[in-house]
Amino acid sequence: MVFFSYILIMTFMQHLRSPFRHTNGNATLIIIGINVLVYAFLSFARGAAIYLALIPGAVIQMGWVWQPFTYMFVHASFTHLLFNMLGLFFFGMAVEREMGSREFVLFYLLSGTVAGLLSFAAFAIGGAWNVSLVGASGAVYAILLAFAVIHPRARIFVWGLVPVPSALLVAIFAGIELWSEVFGMGGNIAHLTHLFGFGVAGLYFPIRFGVNPIRRLISGQ
Repeated sequence: MVFFSYILIMTFMQHLRSPFRHTNGNATLIIIGINVLVYAFLSFARGAAIYLALIPGAVIQMGWVWQPFTYMFVHASFTHLLFNMLGLFFFGMAVEREMGSREFVLFYLLSGTVAGLLSFAAFAIGGAWNVSLVGASGAVYAILLAFAVIHPRARIFVWGLVPVPSALLVAIFAGIELWSEVFGMGGNIAHLTHLFGFGVAGLYFPIRFGVNPIRRLISGQ
């Protein structure tokens, strides 16, 4: 029995560390297109947003269990959509080229969904049943960490002027999100969901690829 259990566990772990065959597609652009289409649809059918946003009370009381997935395709405003899609475009294209399109889609959707589930749990524990969580930020933050792990030596020009190493930028963003969450700063921004996005991405690399993200970020190799 012990031997059989060991074989099952090893087989499961082997499948976990079997990334998809590398394929080149346009997954990033397709995901951006879906977000834009959903935003356009909800601009005309505003009442439908309640079915797609993540509302803990609706998940529990109404059984709308799809919301921890669909919330990431809903955005509160055009500015919200624009900034998330710009981040997805600039970092997602580079990450998709390295991961391959199929692996990238799995990474993006899994990161956003798990970040949503963890946010749901945090809201439920805190009694925030009527909060409405929307936006792709959790998945986009996961993409940002993935970019830094894949390209730790890359320089990102903040405001188009200041070059910042990608690893340092991730550390700065993580610090800002943690500070804002702890001290209640940032208004309606879902800082905890952003941190969950970082966390899911940080676990994805060692589980899926056997890569230590912290070592990559620190050593730059």
